[in-house]
Amino acid sequence: MNSYYAFNGDADGLCALQQLRLVETQRATLVTGVKRDITLLRRIQGQAGDTVTVLDVSLHQNREDLLRLLESGVSVRYFDHHHAGALPRHLLFEPHIDEAADVCTSILVDRHIGGRYRAWAVVAAFGDNLIEPARAMALQAGLDAHATAALEKLGICLNYNAYGESIEDLHCHPAELAELMIPFRDPASFIEQTEIYAKLHSGYEEDMAKARRAATRCGHGVAIIVLPNEPWARRSVGVLGNELVQSRPRAALAILSPKASGGFAVSVRVPADSPVSAAEFCGGFDTGGGRKSAGGINYLAEADLDRFAARFEARFGTR
Repeated sequence: MNSYYAFNGDADGLCALQQLRLVETQRATLVTGVKRDITLLRRIQGQAGDTVTVLDVSLHQNREDLLRLLESGVSVRYFDHHHAGALPRHLLFEPHIDEAADVCTSILVDRHIGGRYRAWAVVAAFGDNLIEPARAMALQAGLDAHATAALEKLGICLNYNAYGESIEDLHCHPAELAELMIPFRDPASFIEQTEIYAKLHSGYEEDMAKARRAATRCGHGVAIIVLPNEPWARRSVGVLGNELVQSRPRAALAILSPKASGGFAVSVRVPADSPVSAAEFCGGFDTGGGRKSAGGINYLAEADLDRFAARFEARFGTR
């Protein structure tokens, strides 16, 4: 019998994994990649008796392979907060899915394990830009302002590391990062005792200094940013989006990062009270999807840039 953890390589996926591994301790194969590498279940062959735990990747995007695994006799637990669609009815399927705007996958895992490693869920929530839920959990955990600020920076750096078109863009492979994290029951100890955190923090500061100088195309209530075709730009896109959302909470935001093979990867953020969700808007494009307040398009052809901008401004520009 084989066991697998299939997890998004960002802060939420990593911290959800960390919490479960601290509780469960069984050996399992890690399946992950860059943040946009979300069709992870296609990489698991699986056979009767195997177990798979899925963390922070859309069920909708993995439906075909999820059904294949279930029909092959594989037991699947699924923790996620992205658009799922209809949930399969199967004796081997255990869903933990909540698409509410104020939860992330690590919060769902925190609930599942009774808050035993809540500090890691705080890290994830900060990384996923859930600032108020993160601060509330930090307060519940008895963390002071200094400790909370340190976990916020860790969450941002873990999230930042996952952004890139390929593993080569990243400072550290998410599977390697997961192995570096596993000895630490407390994220504060991870910050203090590992060299990788200092490396990620330094890289983050250098990349973000460049990203903040990026040109912005602004309309009424919208902002569209087209970044250059550089590894630093691909790494910084997620954190840049979070910063801009906090500074312009009433505006819809689209950040386009050029792909080495041509075209763009697109990250979309919309206000929490937007009548059009990010998932709905991005789902109107091939390779698009997401959740209520944040979505993305894995590939947008360069020829479609003006059409995308016009549609984005039409849907969100009246705010």
